[in-house]
Amino acid sequence: MRLPHRSSGAPPSRQGGHVDVLTSRTVADEPAFHRSTDRRGRYSGQPEFCRYCRLAAAESKCAPRSPRQRRPVRAGRVVRVRTGRRAVVPGTVVPAPAEDGALGPGDEARLRAMLRQLIQSVKERVTGAPSLQCAKEVLLRLEETDANFHNYELVRYLRQHICSTLGPMIEEEMEKCASEKNQGEEPGYDTVVQCVLARVQESAQYKDMMHSLKGVMTAMVGCMSSGFEEQEEEEEETQRPERQRKAHREKGSRHCTDSCSDSDSSFSQSYKFCPGKLQLIVDQLDPRQPKEVRHEALQMLCSAPPSDILGCENGASLCQRLTAALSDPDPVLSDRILKFYAQAFILLPLHMTNEIYTSLAKYLELYFLSRESHIPTLSAGVDVNNPDVTRLLKKVRLLSEYQKEAPSFWIRHPEKYMEEIVESTLSLLSAEHAPGPLLSPKILDPICFFALVDTKAVWFKKWTHAYYSRTTVLKLLEKKYKSLIIAAVQQCIQYLELCETSKADLILGHSKHCGDKQKTLYYSGQEVQYIYFIHSLCLLGRLLIYTQGRKLFPIKLKNRHDSVSLTDLVVLFIRLIYYSPSHPDTTPDVDSEDYSPASMVTEILQILCDQKECAMECLYSSTVISTLLQPIHNLMKGNEAAPHCSETALIHAAGVLARIASAEEGLALLLYGEDMSPSEEDSLTGAHVTAQFTKRLLEGEVPGLAGSALLPAVQRAFVSLCCQMCGTCEGLQALLPYSLHEAVAQARRKASLPSEGIPTPVLGSHSVSSVSQGSQNIFSMAWEESLLDDLLNFAATPKGLLLLHRAGVINDCVTFMSNQYAENLQVSRQKKVGYGVLVTQVASTAAGAAVLRDSGFVSALVAGLWSSLECGGEDTMVNHPRPTPVEPIDRSCQKSFLALVSLLSSPAGYELLGLQDLPNRAEYSLHELPTCVTDIIDRLIILNSEAKIHSLFNYEQSHIFGLRLLSVMCCDLDLLLLLEAQYQVSRVLLRAQEENISEVSGSHRGFIIDGLSVERNHVLVRMNLIGGPLERTVPPRTLDKGENPYPWPMFSSYPLPHCYRSKATRNPDIKQDADLSQLLSCFMISDKQTEWVENCQRQFCTAMKSKGHVISGGALGELLEKFVLHLTEIPAECYFPSVEYTAADADVRSESLSSVQQLGVRMAISYGKFLNLLNDGAESDLALVLKHCERFLKQQQAPVKSSLFCLQGAYAGHDWFVSSLFLMLSGDGERTLRFLLRFSRLLASALLWLPRLHLSRYLPADTVASGIHPAYFCSAHCTEMLLKTEVPLVYSAFHMSGFAPSQICLQWITQCFWNYLDWIEICHYIATCVFLGPDYQVYICIAIFKHLQQEILQHTQTQDLQVFLKEEALRGFRVSDHFEYMEMLERNYRPALLRDMRAIREQAA
Repeated sequence: MRLPHRSSGAPPSRQGGHVDVLTSRTVADEPAFHRSTDRRGRYSGQPEFCRYCRLAAAESKCAPRSPRQRRPVRAGRVVRVRTGRRAVVPGTVVPAPAEDGALGPGDEARLRAMLRQLIQSVKERVTGAPSLQCAKEVLLRLEETDANFHNYELVRYLRQHICSTLGPMIEEEMEKCASEKNQGEEPGYDTVVQCVLARVQESAQYKDMMHSLKGVMTAMVGCMSSGFEEQEEEEEETQRPERQRKAHREKGSRHCTDSCSDSDSSFSQSYKFCPGKLQLIVDQLDPRQPKEVRHEALQMLCSAPPSDILGCENGASLCQRLTAALSDPDPVLSDRILKFYAQAFILLPLHMTNEIYTSLAKYLELYFLSRESHIPTLSAGVDVNNPDVTRLLKKVRLLSEYQKEAPSFWIRHPEKYMEEIVESTLSLLSAEHAPGPLLSPKILDPICFFALVDTKAVWFKKWTHAYYSRTTVLKLLEKKYKSLIIAAVQQCIQYLELCETSKADLILGHSKHCGDKQKTLYYSGQEVQYIYFIHSLCLLGRLLIYTQGRKLFPIKLKNRHDSVSLTDLVVLFIRLIYYSPSHPDTTPDVDSEDYSPASMVTEILQILCDQKECAMECLYSSTVISTLLQPIHNLMKGNEAAPHCSETALIHAAGVLARIASAEEGLALLLYGEDMSPSEEDSLTGAHVTAQFTKRLLEGEVPGLAGSALLPAVQRAFVSLCCQMCGTCEGLQALLPYSLHEAVAQARRKASLPSEGIPTPVLGSHSVSSVSQGSQNIFSMAWEESLLDDLLNFAATPKGLLLLHRAGVINDCVTFMSNQYAENLQVSRQKKVGYGVLVTQVASTAAGAAVLRDSGFVSALVAGLWSSLECGGEDTMVNHPRPTPVEPIDRSCQKSFLALVSLLSSPAGYELLGLQDLPNRAEYSLHELPTCVTDIIDRLIILNSEAKIHSLFNYEQSHIFGLRLLSVMCCDLDLLLLLEAQYQVSRVLLRAQEENISEVSGSHRGFIIDGLSVERNHVLVRMNLIGGPLERTVPPRTLDKGENPYPWPMFSSYPLPHCYRSKATRNPDIKQDADLSQLLSCFMISDKQTEWVENCQRQFCTAMKSKGHVISGGALGELLEKFVLHLTEIPAECYFPSVEYTAADADVRSESLSSVQQLGVRMAISYGKFLNLLNDGAESDLALVLKHCERFLKQQQAPVKSSLFCLQGAYAGHDWFVSSLFLMLSGDGERTLRFLLRFSRLLASALLWLPRLHLSRYLPADTVASGIHPAYFCSAHCTEMLLKTEVPLVYSAFHMSGFAPSQICLQWITQCFWNYLDWIEICHYIATCVFLGPDYQVYICIAIFKHLQQEILQHTQTQDLQVFLKEEALRGFRVSDHFEYMEMLERNYRPALLRDMRAIREQAA
């Protein structure tokens, strides 16, 4: 067999030692080599230390040191050069015989004696060579095949001579190589060797030394060749007795030398093993031969590569002889055979190692089944120091190590080889003794010994990892070796029964001994059973992961009537968590290897939770959940959780429940039970039980855990579990009655007290009290940070954010999040909520935006943006130049851009920009960085001076970036009005367009078409035109191909070109809506008020589904007037009390509107005139209506002291709902005001008319102080909750994008879908919510998301979902087309939604 060259990898390191059979660790020197494979799995021939050879060389006293071992070259170390095949090897520096490198006068005599010694040592090998070429090959490979090569005097002398001659030069060359590595990539070991070798060989010193050595050696060989034979005979007679005695002493301890080679052929070692000589070795291995003869035969056998031996015709008979010799009582003989087997496993291909493995496995199977074997019994235990047990464990471990290595290469060979290995292994593991006499001791089975050397069943994990081998393993387990699974289950049951009968104290320390390096190598019967139990536990846990493995259940056990199903097995595992003994003073440590049943079962169950199909079959059942919660039930009743149940077990159980709750199906099971019925009241579900238990833990009302040292750890585990569930809309909705946010906030306040009250330590004081106090401070800080991290889960939902405001911890939570963000640390350990979702939710409220600003989050975000946009990357060495960005927002700035888009919603925009003037300085330093959003607007958007332009390194790219950001901000109409009112953005852009005109010839004006002018034109149209997808045309940002690349007209003054407006037609008159006559007739009030409301709603739905496209806004306005008039006369339908309003027009006209309201009025009037709905004078009428509304609502407001901009007086934005009604009622101010006064009593007004509840006294005081509107914490919250169930792909897309659907919903609702829907659809939206109920506001949002599903998924991939949803209109969406779907949503969700909406006045409870 030809062996390839050794690959040029890194040199192997020294390891080794005899075997600890339990932990598979080594504790003494023991060299061995192992072949390695390249990335394609091919044999590279590189030697490494392997487990097989460590096993075979175990207990050896004089394992030879291989000459091929190398250590890496370190800086400052002398490296010696060896001539011939080895280039550079490290060693010990020895003084040279001469300073100048020349040979001294007495050196020739010494060399002659040394040369004679070398020749005599290799005489036998050379003379036995069949040819001269083979003899030369023996000499050339002498270093590799002779263990004493480096002990020869000649070799040592030559090493000293080379070191003294070339050592200084090599040191100098090594220093040069070390200094050169700073100029490029660091060279590897072989690169340095080749570099130094090439320079040394080219040097004059090397040539002179070689010339001198060659001349001296040639002269000495000539002198010795004449009288060598006579002198040799004389010395032979005098030295023969001494050599015989020496050989006799070394005979028993000599080990075979390494036969690995990096030459091109293995012929030099295998030429002696012709078929005749191999047959002689086979005969000499006969058990009837003397021990010395068999030892000599094995010595000859180990001196050649196994491939050259087993590949011969006598290979099969040789395997039989070797297998038979394994039972020989001589330990040396058995160890040498195992050594040969280990080398065979390393060097041979699978089709040959397969035969060796199966023969060894069959031998062990017969050995265990033989009653004459020396197998220990269960009662006697396993004494590794026993020679018989040691030999048996070596054989078992050799197979075990090969089992772990085989899966890495058997896929490259025919399947039959893998099948033979698998079947022989399963046959061996399934072997068991036939039942003996009644009182006879139980003999240990093979699986017990394999458990000793592979406690966690790594072999089974590797065999089932790939489908290629997993199919074979599971098929054989099902058809022939199911007894192996039955025995594993039986072992787990027996251990549980032992724990339940309170005998677990006997095995309490077994998990400690597993993996203990200092453990005495003796295992009692109980420890062996425990190790076998751990092995069975790991095997069964791995089996449950796969579908075919789960199909093996249910199984029938011996002496048991009932079968064991999958659920029974999982329940068994859970009971092991609670009933198995554990060490009560320790918490689970993820960094240490833990063999305790509780930790191992927890790991298994968490892995099962990660596999959806597996979790559905095994874990998601009421039986499993009730078993997990049973000890918690007991503790809440004041009983003991379970016998021997410790706090550690509760921590493990909380970890399993947290992993279950991380999946949608698992969370639903915990919240609603197995039948998914949230209305079940007679029995609490898992979520309610854990919430009650957690609250009692925090309040110290669990007597069973009082005074426990691990109580804080238990609290932390269950608080994380509950807060994780509260991080979802449905979880928060279910657990809201328990007020967990208050309990956790109170615990956090208590945790912060010790850190504030600790006195300052005195210098030189080392008292115990100060140390313990410092430890307590550290613990309190860690506990406080953990609670803040858990509370941040609430911020992932709109209603949870409101709860954080009410608990008074929103500032601390957001500050903690900002600190984590600054340190690039993850938040929310369990659920992994991203910063994007949290920032989006927090920025959707004014109070949240203020905390983001005060905590430094906004400044850090702005600084990161400026660094990416203007400063570029860090000043490091660039191997490849950065590509020039083509897009204005390239990948380096994309993340910062999206973060700003999510941050700048209208509530956050008013809080961050309200009453903030632009710096507009005369000079800007290049080193001056922006720190707030106002600086971004000043430096990137409103570039109205040369100083601002010159302060930018990338003017065009940065300005386009700012214009893109402005475009998204202007999609929020309230934010657009604020920018116009404070900074006159349109005027700045128009002036910039004016300056971009190239020439003026008569009436012709030519604009320069570039990136900036196209972007400004796009933004100006978007800012100055209101309309839906069919009512306005926004010019694109791209150029067309052809002669006219940009056909859209640019402008630098008003009015806008007409091409951006679609052709508008007057809406059809109500007389044209003949089908509405039946609807109008039903508005006659009836005695049965409930029936009247239902009849009106039914007629409206019929009209919308059949003739929705012909129902005009004017007709709907008339219908709304009559419906609201009659509805307010029904006391049950009125949510707010009646408020008398008697202000006259003359009194109100003198009042003034804010600049934002005035701009909004002009915008609304412009839109109404475009729709042909308004006449001249409508602007003053709308302004009067707004003034009346402001005074009317002010009567119902409560005074609030707050620093928030949005709470300083009247509603900050424009009243888009009033403007919409004004247009629907054709600009009639009196009708509009009369309708609003009546409508204000209905629940729908709270969610459709946002200024209605601004600073309202009908809301709880803490809700008003938070500045969070019910449209956000109620409507948007419910939209998120339904979206997760109804359109799960869209919900997942939002979270993948780091964006929250609640923010865009709030923007749609705030501006009544202006700019997103056409006017007729806006009217349909308002009418639908008034007629059918405010919950239809949620259903319409869900229908929109379902309509946009494909676009949302597409823009999630392109990573611009936020920009798409804010900039793009809702094209193709018609409210009437989705009525059937919304009616289905009403049937499923109306009771829960209306209950939540009606509770906005009692949310404080």
